[in-house]
Amino acid sequence: MRVLGKVAGFSLLLTLVFTGVANLLPQVQGEPPEETTIDVSSLTMADFTRLGEKLFTGKGTCALCHNNMGRAPDLLALNVVDTSASRISAEGYEGDAVDAASYIRESMTEPSAYVVPGFGKKGTDDQISPMPPVNQAPIQLSQMEMDAIIAFLESKDGHDVTVALPTARLEPAPEPANDSAAEPAVSGETATAADLLMNYGCTACHSILDSEVDIGPDLRTVGARLTTEQIRQSIIDPMSVIADGYEPMMPDYFVDELTIKELEAIVKFLESQNG
Repeated sequence: MRVLGKVAGFSLLLTLVFTGVANLLPQVQGEPPEETTIDVSSLTMADFTRLGEKLFTGKGTCALCHNNMGRAPDLLALNVVDTSASRISAEGYEGDAVDAASYIRESMTEPSAYVVPGFGKKGTDDQISPMPPVNQAPIQLSQMEMDAIIAFLESKDGHDVTVALPTARLEPAPEPANDSAAEPAVSGETATAADLLMNYGCTACHSILDSEVDIGPDLRTVGARLTTEQIRQSIIDPMSVIADGYEPMMPDYFVDELTIKELEAIVKFLESQNG
């Protein structure tokens, strides 16, 4: 009986420890991305620019690189319209843009048409941009969404917006198809690990799924390099260890946005990626 009592006490202690650890992890309830239909009959240019700002920091994942960390030009600090004019007239510019709007659009859809000196992919002598085309997978912005971002970037410094408001009722763009059979589903939620990697912008910086970028470490082999705990730590505290050859630029807000189920689904998927 004494042994049984010790075993029961030890089990209770372990339960309390695990409960305490679980409470230290993010408990925010994840919500699926809100799908909205935009009725252009009541859409104003102010609404359109606000949509552009939301896309810039959200779905477009622009703010992940275009910030003050030096990985890409800080578009929020720059006067984008004036800067666009100087880039078009710069020696070495061979693109087709004629004004700020067309330059911004070209930089989104053909980022290697002109690479700002110092911001090219390593080893390419600034001939190839590390930025993926935002109108293709994994980001896949629509024409309207790119126009909204252009409107935001033009208006933020007091310039006139030169893109027109959309003239047709706009439905949300369909999400890219995923092979969910090969991915662990999140228990109790509809998102798969692949959905989460795309929704949280991971594919904008890392090679994973159909994404081929090298802004961050290649996640297609991360399971062979890191332990499960190291993978988890790199998500919830990305500044704790910086991979050799990469800038310390990964946002640290995922710990506040991911639920435990989402975090563990991503970790489980990544630990299976061993090349």
